[in-house]
Amino acid sequence: MSTYTYSAGPGMLPTEVMQEIQQHLLTFEYEGVSIIETSHRSASFQRVVDSLEWRLRRLMHIPENYAVLWLQGGATLQFSMIPMNLRKQNRFAYVDTGIWSKKAMEDAKHFGEVDVIHPLVDATGGMSFESSLVQEVDYLHVTLNNTIEGTRFTHIPEIDVPLIADASSNILAEQIDVERFGVIYAGAQKNIGPAGLTVVIIRRDLIQSLQLPSYLQYASHVDTLFNTPSTFSMYAAERVLKWVEDCGGVEAMERLNRQKSDRIYSYLEESTCFSPIVTGERRSLTNIPFSTGNQELDQRFERYALERGLLELGGHRSVGGLRASLYNAMPLEGAERLVDVMRAFEEETHVSHQNI
Repeated sequence: MSTYTYSAGPGMLPTEVMQEIQQHLLTFEYEGVSIIETSHRSASFQRVVDSLEWRLRRLMHIPENYAVLWLQGGATLQFSMIPMNLRKQNRFAYVDTGIWSKKAMEDAKHFGEVDVIHPLVDATGGMSFESSLVQEVDYLHVTLNNTIEGTRFTHIPEIDVPLIADASSNILAEQIDVERFGVIYAGAQKNIGPAGLTVVIIRRDLIQSLQLPSYLQYASHVDTLFNTPSTFSMYAAERVLKWVEDCGGVEAMERLNRQKSDRIYSYLEESTCFSPIVTGERRSLTNIPFSTGNQELDQRFERYALERGLLELGGHRSVGGLRASLYNAMPLEGAERLVDVMRAFEEETHVSHQNI
């Protein structure tokens, strides 16, 4: 029986990549040392760095007027680095779409005034915001995909200030027009590779030399390894990007992710036991929250699924319920297996919403 993990992060890695990593844990590029022992200043590791950036640029169509930075500290550190590095008037706008956008806002308040913009939901359930509310600010920050709430932006209006995007849970999972944004940042641990690495894609004209601690300046990291990076995470990420290329690129990943999420949403809509939390076009492709409507029954299903090799289906601790995260490495079979197990649970318990 196959085991699948639906964790919101760290997410699954492709089996082919895991097998390759296993080999390179003993010796990397015939040098007789492990990848985790390889110097970040060596020629062999520089080839990893160069290939990692080249593959990401090709997959996401990143133009040369953007720098690609590989940092540590998770996307959480970017909640502070962004206002630190981009402030001019010390006033920022944030679209409030959930817990992670709120966390970003709270950190930004240490560096200036924050204008909070609430999202709009249209008749089809699509999510956007009113662009006229974005006035006289240094930038506008959006969280493209809300991992906890299971929502995503379906339309982002044109604005006159730099647009900053937290893409931690949808980078490489769906197509992103990089040139719409001043900065795109993402933790690696969902679609790029293991935890311990953060990518920042920043338009070069936004990079300033500032009176900040050296590590916290974007300028310190452009076209250089400023300090010892997360070498293993960078190596693994490079292998994952190659795998994405071999699968057909981001376009193919998005098609697959739509197939996976459609399988689960379709079942949830017909189920008499489980219900989706989100309706309409703003539904996430990668994070699907759902529930029986009863905490005890949710926990019972989580145990039932675990016994059948389906891991990490509990909802975020702040909201409870259930959640399935379907990042790139999750195969279509993983979504179908989850539907089969939900259907079996429903049949065995004979529970309907009317009985809860």
